[in-house]
Amino acid sequence: MSDVSNTPPRLILTSSSPYRRELLEHLRVPFDVVSPDVDETPLDGETPEQTALRLSVAKARAVAEKAPGAAIVIGSDWVATFDGKQIGKPGTHENAVAQLQAMRGRSVEFHSALCVFDSRTDHAQSTDIVTRVRFRDYSDVEIETYLRAETPYDCAGSAKSEGLGIALLDAIESDDPTALIGLPLIALTKMLRAAGFSILGASA
Repeated sequence: MSDVSNTPPRLILTSSSPYRRELLEHLRVPFDVVSPDVDETPLDGETPEQTALRLSVAKARAVAEKAPGAAIVIGSDWVATFDGKQIGKPGTHENAVAQLQAMRGRSVEFHSALCVFDSRTDHAQSTDIVTRVRFRDYSDVEIETYLRAETPYDCAGSAKSEGLGIALLDAIESDDPTALIGLPLIALTKMLRAAGFSILGASA
């Protein structure tokens, strides 16, 4: 294992998601964004947690291999599950309607996996933050109003909780309030401190 120098490492977010980028900006530290080239297809027999964790690590390592110099790379993946099955991004209005109709009055589990990979030490930290969301029994009219306003077709489960989608929910259970949006910042800052990267200037 190599020694970690006193020079602050480059921080890289491996995501094309504008939501994750906006969340990381809350920490007020400079970072670069590099989209990973990773096949996100779940493997046969994988649990949602295993899929999310595997992909978060794969994304971080893939970008770290291409990043010049010392870098701390943040990989993340988000998997939603309903009735024991993974549900993806709807892509279209019709698919979003179908997802929201199926989930009303029910609970959905979201896995927000995170990996912090330190290229200086070749050490990876990873975790999976689980968020349980209970949807209320909303009407078809409310679904249409929400979808026309938010167009959340790039959000798994069609639930954009940081926007108008919060009006569709009864409850959110999680240890990390930003996990549902895609980047659990409590877990991330803890991992960054462990890697020697301080957000507030104190020693790790």
